[in-house]
Amino acid sequence: MLKRLISFFTGSNSAPTPPASSPASAPGSRSRPRRRRRGPRPDQGELPLGDNISAPAADSASRPRHVSAQRPSATPRPAAEINRVRMAPAAPAPARTAVATTGEKPPHFVLIDTPAGLPPLYAALDRVDEVAMDTEADNMFHYRTRVCLLQFLVDGEVYLVDLMTPLPLEPLWERLAQKHLIMHGSDFDIRLLHDLCRFRPRSLFDTMLAAQLLNRPRVGLGALLEQHFGLLLDKSGQKANWSKRPLTPKLLDYAALDVWHLPALRDLLTRELAALDRLEWLDQQCRRQIESGVTGFPRDEENAWRVGPSDRLRGRGLSVLHAVWHWREKWAEDIDTPPFKVCSNDLLFRMAQAAEEGESLETILATVNLGKRQSRLAPSLAAALREGFSRDPATLPRRPRTERIHLTQAEVERQDRIKAHRDRVAAKLDLDPTLIAPRSTLVTLCREPGRLDEILLPWQADLLRDAPDFTATRTDAALAAPGEQTPAHPR
Repeated sequence: MLKRLISFFTGSNSAPTPPASSPASAPGSRSRPRRRRRGPRPDQGELPLGDNISAPAADSASRPRHVSAQRPSATPRPAAEINRVRMAPAAPAPARTAVATTGEKPPHFVLIDTPAGLPPLYAALDRVDEVAMDTEADNMFHYRTRVCLLQFLVDGEVYLVDLMTPLPLEPLWERLAQKHLIMHGSDFDIRLLHDLCRFRPRSLFDTMLAAQLLNRPRVGLGALLEQHFGLLLDKSGQKANWSKRPLTPKLLDYAALDVWHLPALRDLLTRELAALDRLEWLDQQCRRQIESGVTGFPRDEENAWRVGPSDRLRGRGLSVLHAVWHWREKWAEDIDTPPFKVCSNDLLFRMAQAAEEGESLETILATVNLGKRQSRLAPSLAAALREGFSRDPATLPRRPRTERIHLTQAEVERQDRIKAHRDRVAAKLDLDPTLIAPRSTLVTLCREPGRLDEILLPWQADLLRDAPDFTATRTDAALAAPGEQTPAHPR
């Protein structure tokens, strides 16, 4: 989802890099390492950067950057080129992986905004086993987030699919569900697509998760492209209104570049992970990313209004917070804008805190500035404040009771020992310790050490398995069941 390329630095002219190696395996297969951005972030062994990554094919500079699948160019193109973009091959070609390529100019791309533009994309998908993919959404500009654009790099060609136009996409989702995907920071994208059409990836290489497992200090796509390929990308597209039509050439270039470099980045990160024997770690992280993503986004729940340090409020402040939060939600939905663009959580809490401290309704209203919508929104805000002032806090929705975890002294000592072991292992591997087990997981493990393999991914559990508390647990289990043999590394 990166913007237009601003500059390109290289150390030397180098020979082109061959296309990405073999096709990706299915999620359950271990015959082929997966290359994506999974959980933790270990770092080791830097490979030569920049010198071994090829520029785009020689003819790419001479090709038009953008071919609309809907509107023909004002200047007629040669028939051969039109056929290349629009027509499927007579016979399917052998399956191929995505081509690893970089370049200093935005790539040629095909914009698909009518049903007539879909067959060439489907034909390209039928020729390959893996696809580089990204999405653009409008969560910064509308109340409900929508997927506005899909970006694909398929067989060396970039396709941009405009979801703001009515397109019959069932064949697209069916094909994508059979492909190995290369993505960056896929969690949000998978959740979006699952909510849109219940899409579930077959398998995944997430370059962000891979960078975390290599302990990169910065794991954003722009930072990784700058570090490895010397590319500086314009990031302004990250805050663009992707639902506005027509999309500008600058935004289309930005969208195309988001997938253009992913195969080359994937190949480089794969080599580094393989050198550290961490490809299986990434495979596990990516599988978990898929399982997490297909749960979709959390649904609205009745205590979402408890924003900011609402635990400090006890009386009238809680009633006011409840009232003004719902006031903001209603206005955001009515004018189709994100709630934060009506007013901030900080303003909501400040009004509630002022009411808690005994300030009058008039005094609170006098301190509120709603910007250009002040005259339009102020009357209804006053009504919401009056409602909050008059409501008994005891009638508000109650927060679900959650069990407070009180550790015994023995459990605290066990947690400290597990944490010390985790930190030693992480330092030795040059990993962020929280990638092995965050604090909340340590709390659970110190109470139930026998659930090590249930709570952690296999690679994480293996790194902690030799901690004294876990070896003692396995010994106790073996003694308790002398007729059964406890495996050294249960799964």
